[in-house]
Amino acid sequence: MLVGVPKEIKNREYRVGLLPESVHEFVSHGHSVIVESAAGQGVGQDDDAYRRAGAEVVDDREAVYERAEMVIKVKEPLTEERALLSPGQILFTYFHLAPDYRQTRELVDSGAVCIAYETVTDAHGRLPLLAPMSQVAGRLSIQAGAYCLERAHGGAGLLLGGVPGVPPARVVVIGGGVVGENALTMAVGMGAEVVVLDRDVDKLRRVASHFGSTVKTVYSTKAALEQYVMDADLVVGAVLVAGAETPKLVTRAMVRRMRQGSVLVDVAIDQGGCFETSHPTTHDEPTFVVDGVVHYCVANMPGAVPRTSTHALNNVTLPYGLAIAGRGYRQALMDDPGLRQGLNVCNGQVTFRAVAEEHGFPFVEPEAALRG
Repeated sequence: MLVGVPKEIKNREYRVGLLPESVHEFVSHGHSVIVESAAGQGVGQDDDAYRRAGAEVVDDREAVYERAEMVIKVKEPLTEERALLSPGQILFTYFHLAPDYRQTRELVDSGAVCIAYETVTDAHGRLPLLAPMSQVAGRLSIQAGAYCLERAHGGAGLLLGGVPGVPPARVVVIGGGVVGENALTMAVGMGAEVVVLDRDVDKLRRVASHFGSTVKTVYSTKAALEQYVMDADLVVGAVLVAGAETPKLVTRAMVRRMRQGSVLVDVAIDQGGCFETSHPTTHDEPTFVVDGVVHYCVANMPGAVPRTSTHALNNVTLPYGLAIAGRGYRQALMDDPGLRQGLNVCNGQVTFRAVAEEHGFPFVEPEAALRG
């Protein structure tokens, strides 16, 4: 199969779909790889590194999309990229379609085969291609929150861990999954006073077992959520409903009652966000203020640390990409139920139920779309 790797064009997105060592793996399995010039520049990989790995380097994005049977990216295709897709072409990347009708509509119209990293599952129902970026984003959420708490950046002027004689900042993490656990690791390490809320008691047990008394675990009722959010200096939204739009757990009324200079970091913003006052921001303009509360809602947080993120992502996507290239997408997806869960749009049909229901498209079972 001919695999294409374009340069990412989303704001401040420096990651790349395949590193040279991943290209070498594809080539060693008998595939060909075409890479857009400077695609790996943001992670310190020049065009010669890709050539040495066996790739052909081309000067423009259009050539990648025109020739490649499968395009491997990092972030969702923007409007100008979606216009380059052709019927039956495979696109393997993050999509986050539930909050994005326009992207969904244009992907359906393109006739492309869209396999989403974020909905691929493993044998235990986990999300193996989302997990490494969730780990990165969870850890970054505390760094970003600590930065935003500084007075110069709109915050209340608090040091997250305090100093002897001065209490630390109060951090509330909503959600005890992969993002939440990694946010807790950083917050505890920086000496904050930390609370996690979740409705899954097993997750709370796991957090309590791992962190002991350094993290307070709370079952998330509406009353408890409101109480702890009102008292927080930093709130991290770490909620995920796989493939679906995130519920708005922190309301506008709650934000209005928070202390001036407190901070909200919405890691769920890719799926619509879990704060009612959230809207996506960029690394160029990462924050905005609502009722005196600083909001950090960057939609590609791991792009801030592209070397770490790209290596972590390639580690998990490579086996799936090789399977698709080696067996073709139909056979690879039929053979692997977890990979089949990643099929969101296929040849003009929406094949992920939550996306279809969110946007009013007919839902087609992935198996039926693949056989058809």
